Amino acid sequence: MSVGNILIVEDENIIALDIKRTLTRAGYTIVGIAICADEAIQQAEQSQPDLVLMDISISLDRDGIETATQLHELYQIPIIYLTAHADERTLSRAKATPTFGYVHKPFNRQELTTMIEIAISKHKAEQAIRQALKEQQELSELKSRFISIVSHEVRNPLNIVLVSAELLEHYIELARTDKQQLCLQRIRESVRQINDLVTDVLALGEAESTDLHCQPESIDLVQFCSTTLEVARFQANDRYTITLSLREQNGRAVSIETPPSIQVYLDTKLLRPVLANLLSNAIKYSPPGSAIQISCIYSEKEVVFQIQDQGIGIPISDQSRLFTSFYRASNVRTISGTGLGLSIVKQYVELHGGQITLQSAIGEGTTVTVTIPLIETSSMQ
Repeated sequence: MSVGNILIVEDENIIALDIKRTLTRAGYTIVGIAICADEAIQQAEQSQPDLVLMDISISLDRDGIETATQLHELYQIPIIYLTAHADERTLSRAKATPTFGYVHKPFNRQELTTMIEIAISKHKAEQAIRQALKEQQELSELKSRFISIVSHEVRNPLNIVLVSAELLEHYIELARTDKQQLCLQRIRESVRQINDLVTDVLALGEAESTDLHCQPESIDLVQFCSTTLEVARFQANDRYTITLSLREQNGRAVSIETPPSIQVYLDTKLLRPVLANLLSNAIKYSPPGSAIQISCIYSEKEVVFQIQDQGIGIPISDQSRLFTSFYRASNVRTISGTGLGLSIVKQYVELHGGQITLQSAIGEGTTVTVTIPLIETSSMQ
């Protein structure tokens, strides 16, 4: 049995002394007996008891329910009510307070000690949970600050390195040797890789932050898809064939050359990095000259984006863990990457209330499907 300090709030002296004698024999320490609200609050402040036994019907200015509520707000002390002939309205009020139970008068010794034991143990467990949640929140805030500081300190020298490389490239252009060209390329590639890592770490921290929310706004779906295609083609640098198809859910194709205006509510700040990351993966893990297909299927209720490539594919054994931070497929070999991209994508999609799935086979490519539910126009007005 757990020992504990108990405050008794009871205005009938004989009952209070009987409770004190019973609990003392059971191994508890009685820190005081109060007969009214003011005494209860004063003694609770002085002794900080582990539990308060509160008579619901104490007299004077405040009853036991009001006193218990005040004690809980001030000191978060668990309360057990002592009840006798309380009416239905009083019991309803008592149930609405943060109580840990009821003991009926005249009380049974075993019932009383059992209820106290349960209440103290439950309260300690709740305190441990609250402390763990507080520590977790503090750790999360510390991690966010650390990520922000490190990212800032890394990016500044990276920018200097990149600018210096560009200046070197400019000044030695006329007498550049193949070896110099290779060194400059390595500098640029190393800067790009580190910058990608910093960007991914920042995005991961933002995705895990409680401050990031989905904020849909009215956009033209066709224009959004066309912009996505242009960015992908620029990134591919003519090494891949990238095409875009847009169609309704019933299968009817929509012309990209003379498209209608399709207004939907989406958060482009979340969706742009999602599609950019998926397209970057499709390019990175596909051989030059292969085809990458972007598909957009829409209806009144949802928009579905699909990115299909003809790349190296993903082993079945890796697919269930691909959305875990820092996890990379076993067949990527020397292809650079952080293992953060798909984790960030998944969190951004889920912030939008959507879901992401993939189908893949070794040597046959990968198809990633992102389904985003649409918000009705009327609900945004």
